[in-house]
Amino acid sequence: MELLHRHHAPGGRTRRRPGRVVVLLTAALLSGSIAGAGAADALSPGRGDDGPAASAVVRTDAGAVRGRVDSTARVFQGIRYAAPPVGDLRWASPQPATPWRGVRDATKPGNRCAQAAGVIDEASTTEDCLFLNVTTPRNTGKRKLPVMVWIHGNGFISGAASLYGARRLAAEGDVIVVSPNYRLGIFGFLDHPALDHGKARNLSGNFGLEDQQAALRWVQRNAAAFGGDPGNVTIFGESAGGTSVCAQLAAPTSAGLFHRAIVQSAQCTGDKWSPGPPTWFPLPRADRQKNGLEVAAKVGCPDPVTAAACLRGKRDKRDISELAKWSDVGVGSGPTVGGGFLPLSPERAFATGRFNRVPVMQGTTRDEHRLFTAAIEVATKQVTTPDSYREQLAALFSPADLRRVLARYPVAKFHSAGEALSAVVTDWAWGCPAQDRDRALAAHTPVYAYEFADETAPWFSTLPKPNFPTGAFHGAELQYLFDDEQLPGPQTPAQRQLSTTMIGYWARFAATGNPNGSGQPRWMPFQDGGRVQSLATTTIGQTDRNAEHQCAFWKTINS
Repeated sequence: MELLHRHHAPGGRTRRRPGRVVVLLTAALLSGSIAGAGAADALSPGRGDDGPAASAVVRTDAGAVRGRVDSTARVFQGIRYAAPPVGDLRWASPQPATPWRGVRDATKPGNRCAQAAGVIDEASTTEDCLFLNVTTPRNTGKRKLPVMVWIHGNGFISGAASLYGARRLAAEGDVIVVSPNYRLGIFGFLDHPALDHGKARNLSGNFGLEDQQAALRWVQRNAAAFGGDPGNVTIFGESAGGTSVCAQLAAPTSAGLFHRAIVQSAQCTGDKWSPGPPTWFPLPRADRQKNGLEVAAKVGCPDPVTAAACLRGKRDKRDISELAKWSDVGVGSGPTVGGGFLPLSPERAFATGRFNRVPVMQGTTRDEHRLFTAAIEVATKQVTTPDSYREQLAALFSPADLRRVLARYPVAKFHSAGEALSAVVTDWAWGCPAQDRDRALAAHTPVYAYEFADETAPWFSTLPKPNFPTGAFHGAELQYLFDDEQLPGPQTPAQRQLSTTMIGYWARFAATGNPNGSGQPRWMPFQDGGRVQSLATTTIGQTDRNAEHQCAFWKTINS
């Protein structure tokens, strides 16, 4: 990684940023995968002896599939929802899957989409990856259940749907959980004029988002076969998955494909709040296309006239591996705004009310950036010092604002300089922007806002702890909703109770658009006062997010 990257700040200013600041966002790409990695659904094959509701065989519109059944859930993995995006279908809109005869095995995950190796994720050179998983309660009965479509995170460059085990959420929440793969990195988000139109229904740059939409259309056709209600679909995702949810809310052609939305720890508002290069944020087409032209030239396809054929001609595993490495270069990979799939940015769509107006549940974790700081320190083998803390803030703020930020967040107030840095970026780039987004959405649709705040949330088994408390770090809430191997999951009775409460909130919101239910702490709809539902082991109730993250102060900072 080069030591310096350029960042174009609002107002046309260009600043040079230290490589460690770059990793702040690069580390964010780890979060969706780290927090959901390695989930295994170890189930025994079902015999369907409890009747159709518990059957291991389900007929989809393309053919029958056989999953696994245990005492609480049915799990179907690796169901093809679109044709392989290979050959001439690389950088094309998703096409229908070819129907099959007989019963296909659905007891193993489908291929991961092509991606470079990460700190956690293994590399993949497989582009035939448009598969999804379906998890249901063991017996769905006659009533059609709410459907929750999970969009995985990890910065749009790595990860897979199969990393998130949904048996507990499906069984305890009494919901159907569908989790699709979608094309990642350069394969899913390359914007290049040679790839516009033709095999693309829209302009290029958002093929990964189109895959997600194709999965939602699959749900409309097939949910009922699994016991789900196609008229009651909730999309939800964390980190880049949450950014995807924002994009689907803003996409005109996604209207009617879902009826509620849950946004978890997302960046949806362009690069205004970027603590580094705005890799996985929605960016203007001009920025994405400039990057796409540069990448194409660097991989040997400089001529726009022949670039499409040239790029599609790089088909062997070595070529695919090399292409995947360009997914996180320059402005990286993420939604493209302007014409095509996303005429408006989510930020603009929310502000003007021109989005798919469904009830929204949205939140962050209280200590988002502690994960990123810890990951940076491990990757660089350098602990944040008071000097490097100041250096990194100097790359983010003007000299006058820098003095004020250092006075408001002095190292002496924290366990370490790393914790001080985490507090600054958490408040500036996560807590306060979420507050603004809640306010914009709530002007047009019901919003339930939360902050996950378990300060003792279990830490990763694969990442050393930093020299400061890890707190409610980015992605910490996922182990309370899903099963995984990288995160231990709830450890104490209080944490297990919090998990049960959260699954209840999420599932009831999916069912009705309102998370409240009997016997649970009341969750009030968001109002323009800064109070959101705090999800902690000590107490569950309203907290003042504005005060907690010093948003009045941050409104006076011109980054």
